[in-house]
Formats: sequence, structure tokens, C-alpha cells
Amino acid sequence: MLRIAVLGVGRIGRMHAENIAQHPRATLAGIYDAHPPAAHSVSELLNVTNFESSEAVFSSAEVDAVLIATSTPTHADYIEMAIAGGKPVLCEKPIDLSLERVNACASKIADSNVPIMLGFVRRFDIGHRGVRKAIEEGKIGDLHQVVITSRDPDIAPDSYIEVSGGIFRDMTIHDFDMARFILGEDITTVSATGSRLVSPALMERCDDYDTVSAVLTTASGKQCIINNSRRAVYGYDQRVEALGSLGMAISENRPMNHTRLYNAGFTDQAAPLLNFFIDRYDTAFAAEIDAFVDSIERGIAPEVGFEDGRQALILAEAAIRSAKESRTVNISEIG
Repeated sequence: MLRIAVLGVGRIGRMHAENIAQHPRATLAGIYDAHPPAAHSVSELLNVTNFESSEAVFSSAEVDAVLIATSTPTHADYIEMAIAGGKPVLCEKPIDLSLERVNACASKIADSNVPIMLGFVRRFDIGHRGVRKAIEEGKIGDLHQVVITSRDPDIAPDSYIEVSGGIFRDMTIHDFDMARFILGEDITTVSATGSRLVSPALMERCDDYDTVSAVLTTASGKQCIINNSRRAVYGYDQRVEALGSLGMAISENRPMNHTRLYNAGFTDQAAPLLNFFIDRYDTAFAAEIDAFVDSIERGIAPEVGFEDGRQALILAEAAIRSAKESRTVNISEIG
């Protein structure tokens, strides 16, 4: 059994800890959180070790691998500590909000063969993977265009937005990774635009946007259109569409249930969409842990690694520059 410790047991870390505890080929070796009440609550609930410090986790002989779900500013440091301790790591996105810090981390760990997996969980959604599989099997012909819709049910609290690094680094970064996953080619240019429509005063104060769109292109001309909003009153809107020369593949939303009602006053009335990312991607989060365990057991590189995280952040930086300067940005400008 692979013994995995979780650092950070907020809402997503707690979910990861529960998934690991239920995994047939892994066991939860313990948890650590800088907030003692949260750490105590989860350690009591799951009956596991509550490590007194992050250093204790990385030095423990009872820990084979680590999952990092702490605040973003700690990610790069903890990745470096995990690699130094020879412990495979699954880290939530992003690696850091600073591309300079990510590049420094990449240089520091460059000579290591210890597996690093990035938590781009949407790659493990069965619908999104089905779109990619349809492309790989030639079912829609030559891929021409991808459309990714990602809208949150409501804007996060001000305190979160203020430290998020901006919508492109915080929210759209998932879609940048999904674009790379579906397109299967390097993206060469980004053209992005942003608006302040949901919470204008907050966005002005943070020099951020709450409504954005981006067009990504590859060297061969394939396109990906991404649209994001911090508020969609009908639920968590998550769709992927791929258009090819012979047809189209779509990964749809997940409603609370699949009942549809019809009567004299309406047709096709359906339940609202799921309202939280953990609910929408519950099976994907479980599959992500399975993929992490599998990569370690089989001695193969994780499906989504450190460089994928770095490339997604490069796309975010290109989008920020594009939106601010009202022009198309070549990826080579970021580097």
C-alpha cells in the first residue's frame, strides 16, 4: 500500500484525504495543516497522524508520497522539499503565481527522477477524456476548433479574489491546460479580453477581470476559444466541444439529476447544474488519485506533470499581457 500524506486540509485537501483513505491501493499516512483546528478535525475524523510540521511530513519514514493542497505560495517550496526527500508528489495547481519562481523551481529539481504530478483534475473527467479519445481515434476527422466554457456559480469572497493572482492564473489556468490536452499541439499565440461586469468595484481594486474570453492558436492553425465568468446563476457551467472535418464531440454539463419535464406551458425543463467543483468533478478527483498511485506503482511518468503546470502558467501570462495591451501575444514573448 502506498502511504500518502496530505499537506493542507481545507475543503479540497480534506476531499483528497478522504479519497486516499478509501483507495484500494493506498493509505492515508497522515495530514498536516498550519491551522490546528482544521488539522485536528480531519485527523480525528479519519483516525490518522496529525503531523506537527511540514518538515515532519517530508522527513517521515512512514510517508512514501505527498499530496500538496496548501495555499499557493507554499507549493514550489513544498515541491522542492518533497523532491529533496525522494517523495513523489501530487500538487494542486498552480505551482506558483510567479513564472519566475516556477522557472527557479524547475531548475532546482531538473536532475531529479522523482515523479511530480500536477492537479489539473479536469483531464480525468470521463466526458472531457471522451472528447480527446474521439479525436485520437479519428471519429471527428481532422481537428479544427475547440470551445471550452467554464463559469463559476458565483464569485468567490473578496478575500479570495484579492490573493488569487487574477482570473487567468486562478480560474482560466484549468482551461489553458484543457486546451493543451485537447488540441494535442503547442499553442503559439494568445488573444484575450477581459471585462468587469460581475463585481466592477472589486475587479478595479484588484486590477482583475470577472468575465474573460481567449482565443488560442497552434502553428497548424487549430483554434481554441475559452470563455469564463465568475458568475453563472444557473450553476457550475463546464463544457468542452471539439469540431473536426467529419463531425463534433461534446462533453456536457452535469445537472443535479437527469429528469426532464414537459407540459402545456413548457418543454424540456431540467434540474439546475451541480453547484460546486468538488461535486462536478467528484469522479475525476478519485480518478486523479488512482492515476497518481498507478504512476508510482508502475514507475512511469505521471500523465500531467510539472512542465504542464509551467506551460499553463505561461499561457496565463500571455493572456494577461494580451488583455492589458489589447493585442495578440506570441508565446515566445513570455518564455
